Amino acid sequence: MLLLLPPSEGKTAPRRGAHVDLDALSSPALNPLRAKVLDALVEVSARPDATDVLHVSAGLADEVARNTSLREAPAAPARGVYTGVLYAAAGLDELTPAQRRRAAACVRIFSGLWGVVTPEDAVPAYRLSGGVDLPGVGPLAAAWRAALPDVLDPEADGALVVDGRSADYVAMWRPPAGADWVAVRVERELDGKRSVVSHNAKHARGVLARHLLTRRPQPPKDAEGLAGAAAELVGGELRAVELGAARARGPRTLTLVV
Repeated sequence: MLLLLPPSEGKTAPRRGAHVDLDALSSPALNPLRAKVLDALVEVSARPDATDVLHVSAGLADEVARNTSLREAPAAPARGVYTGVLYAAAGLDELTPAQRRRAAACVRIFSGLWGVVTPEDAVPAYRLSGGVDLPGVGPLAAAWRAALPDVLDPEADGALVVDGRSADYVAMWRPPAGADWVAVRVERELDGKRSVVSHNAKHARGVLARHLLTRRPQPPKDAEGLAGAAAELVGGELRAVELGAARARGPRTLTLVV
């Protein structure tokens, strides 16, 4: 099983620790592009129009300015750096040692800066969305889309791929045809009517991620097994679970009803 997650936009900046070491990150084949994106981000973040280029509000100017010292900033495992609704529910930083090993083996966190990292990869806090057209690199989704297949396709081929990413990060990489690709969709039911939600979607995806990483049986191996594992949450966090039919192209859909 591969469990794909988006990054959080907000992050907890480590207070101490060594700076990021690209050679120590997983998927070292991505390091040339990681270094190029990192250098471009540092340069762009020093510009007067940095917030406009990076598509963030003026109120986040301090976080953008922090990008200029990313090479010297303290780094910590991604499981503690990424925060927000999804990561609070997933609790990646609260797993047992055995569960952390499982997460390191199967969780892939997508990033406009790093491409993809595991929860154990040590990174600094940064501000960069995967939807940015970064001067010196170009559209990040396209740049990573050219690099990620060599790294992720061998892991995904023949495996269950549970996709909890948002659109900007889906654009960075699509699993190969040999993968059992399942996108996690979240709907809210109120008075018999369903609607797509945002905040609840992040929470529900985080809850599912934690369940898959902490349940005692082995991780599911196919879409039906995933639906069965998700159904274990019905009556608690979820009201219903529905697995969509297989399609010729694109993922199957696992709908979590909250």
